[in-house]
Amino acid sequence: MSETAESIAVEAAALVGEVWRGMLRGRAVEVGTKSTDTDVVTETDHASERLVRELLAARRPGERIIGEEGGGTAAEPGEVTWVVDPIDGTVNFLYGFPWFAVSIGAQVDGVSVAGAVVEPASGRRWTAARGHGAFLDGEPLRIGAGPDRLDLTLVATGFAYRQDRRTRQAAFAADLLGRVRDIRRSGAASLDLCAVAAGWTDAYFEHGLNTWDWAAGALVASEAGALVRIPGEDTELGADATFAAAPGIATPLRRALLDCGAATV
Repeated sequence: MSETAESIAVEAAALVGEVWRGMLRGRAVEVGTKSTDTDVVTETDHASERLVRELLAARRPGERIIGEEGGGTAAEPGEVTWVVDPIDGTVNFLYGFPWFAVSIGAQVDGVSVAGAVVEPASGRRWTAARGHGAFLDGEPLRIGAGPDRLDLTLVATGFAYRQDRRTRQAAFAADLLGRVRDIRRSGAASLDLCAVAAGWTDAYFEHGLNTWDWAAGALVASEAGALVRIPGEDTELGADATFAAAPGIATPLRRALLDCGAATV
């Protein structure tokens, strides 16, 4: 089942990616907001999600879909739920910053079994199926142990839209910055997780992600060999914490996050 789900996730994500590639050619975009004035949504977010829903309804009729824009509810136990983020990194897209993606995951009982993350700007395709490995454009991904010292660790993170939480996260990041090599904040959680899988960063940590933010990317990182914890799996770091790290640095980094006050962010 998961291999079939993987191919459908890739097909759906690639299809929507082509829509976004067309938008990159400069057409004006209608923009609205969601939770705050900085939490934007575009007409293409909605159109892209509708496109995915139509494709999945045709290819996997009757299966439940949860989308960032259209909502939805999880399937019955043992059945597949599709989790769709039609564009992860909308603000990046609006500014022309080429770090955004279409993310589609297939889950059973809340566990991701297949997923695809497609970057419209570059055309890169990140894919994974549980127990079958992770791939970038068809090439296997397998990360090493990572750095052997915390001060040589490159960590990716992200910030919430709410100003009060962003302020706490900024203080947390400033504390962490003095303990690691550096911090990267690029604005698309799915791609930050994939970057850990590729070894482009050593770790990723963020609070407040929704299921569609990590459903595919966390599976890619895990199948590439990263130690991954999704929201609810490591409550010491915070009930809504997402953590992915090269295995050799995961424990000391986790200790540093706790020492910096991760659970209070």
